[in-house]
Amino acid sequence: MTETRLRTWTHGAAYTLAAVFISALALQNLRYGFYQLFYLASIMATLLFAGLIYTFISRRQQLSAPGHLIILSFLNFGLLISCLTLDAPGISHWAMPLLVLNLTILPLRQGLALSVLLIATVSVSLWLQQPFSDALIASSGLCLMLAVVGFYIRGYDDMAQSAQNLATTDPITGAHNARFLDETLQKEISRAIATGHPLSVVSIGLSHSEEIRDLHGKAGLQNLLKNMTEHLFETIRTGDTLYIVNESEFFLILPFTPEEGVRVIAERIRRSILEHDWPEVGKVSVSLGCTTRGNGDTSTYSLRSRATNAMEEANKRGANSAWFSPGEPVKA
Repeated sequence: MTETRLRTWTHGAAYTLAAVFISALALQNLRYGFYQLFYLASIMATLLFAGLIYTFISRRQQLSAPGHLIILSFLNFGLLISCLTLDAPGISHWAMPLLVLNLTILPLRQGLALSVLLIATVSVSLWLQQPFSDALIASSGLCLMLAVVGFYIRGYDDMAQSAQNLATTDPITGAHNARFLDETLQKEISRAIATGHPLSVVSIGLSHSEEIRDLHGKAGLQNLLKNMTEHLFETIRTGDTLYIVNESEFFLILPFTPEEGVRVIAERIRRSILEHDWPEVGKVSVSLGCTTRGNGDTSTYSLRSRATNAMEEANKRGANSAWFSPGEPVKA
């Protein structure tokens, strides 16, 4: 199950349980004749059902859906105003499902901000309307719930971030992996088309990788690739991104870089790798293929293929070389 789908079901379940809870409160207040609270609970339940519908409408963009903040802001501020204007001591219990919703559905900082504001207002209302012992117990309970739910959500976010990092990062070298390459490259192509700025890519192949594996073993090759990754991170510019696409090839995305720029960068990388003395292995060389987005390059396939073919051409002409393959000129 993807994170988007997991969050869709989690958000849907949270909205549903909260809506059922608030609806039950509405019916109970209607039964005892507390019509103001009945109307308030009815409005809140309607907003919660709207949140449930919105969750499934925006299920494909669940990680960046802005409507959740709007819905929960209305819910929280509606309860805040009611706490300050209505003389209903039991209304403080209504804050509990909202605390859980805030921290379950919203990003942690937004959820904490709304929750702290809600607890502060409810606590002020309790201290003004309730005896000291009752206000202390209720306020402490809300704070404890906030701490427990916040701690749980923080742990979940950390695990989700770790899982995302493992999904997009090679565990040996620390460079982004091929799974993340196409997604990022497509975004850069779209941005280059929209802005008219140049975009270049470089495919880097380690020469004689099989011989290095035979001489130094798999661990020696992996250690070399890890050291090369650290070296490339120090060499490339801020904004450039580095990927490892298989056991012995790297790929660079260079936004805002024209043909003359990628030629200079490729030559600098070739020379710096050749001149470096690598632990256990000594001197190594690479073959580099580079290209710049042309007028017909609207997908990742054409750019990646042209850069890979250019790298193969460079390798044919001898290790420790770079080759540029032009695309169709971009029309102004």
